[in-house]
Amino acid sequence: MTDLMPISLIVNGERVSASVLPRLNLADFLREHLSLTGTHVGCEHGVCGACTVRVNGDIVRACLLLAVQVENASVETIEGLSDSGEISDLQAAFQDRNALQCGYCTPGMLMAAQDILKHEPQADREQIREHLSGNYCRCTGYHAIVDAVEATARARAGRVR
Repeated sequence: MTDLMPISLIVNGERVSASVLPRLNLADFLREHLSLTGTHVGCEHGVCGACTVRVNGDIVRACLLLAVQVENASVETIEGLSDSGEISDLQAAFQDRNALQCGYCTPGMLMAAQDILKHEPQADREQIREHLSGNYCRCTGYHAIVDAVEATARARAGRVR
């Protein structure tokens, strides 16, 4: 039997310590150990984007990282971004434009959308579409999602449409 390994990290601003199996991925750690179920597990190959989180400020696929790899890192999940109000305008735009549909991809989409708005606040539709292309949505065809992100970018820049 594999021995448990101690880890300590910051999740959504709070220090968390646990003992985990070395093979436990970050997505399962967040969901099973911390009950942060907004990080969804889709493909488990890093392709769909449902498990997108921020580690030390960069978006990553939580299904591709082992929990032990984020020792002493800062991890932000959709719950953390929501609770802090960082994405409240983005969430409202998703709701207003019916970009939610089934909701399975929504947390990963919001994480990716906030990432582009943070790094490219003046992003146009093509940049938004390209940045979100790593996140799969089977319900909306992306049009409503891109509309919501574009509207948020315009509103943040004071160019409400």
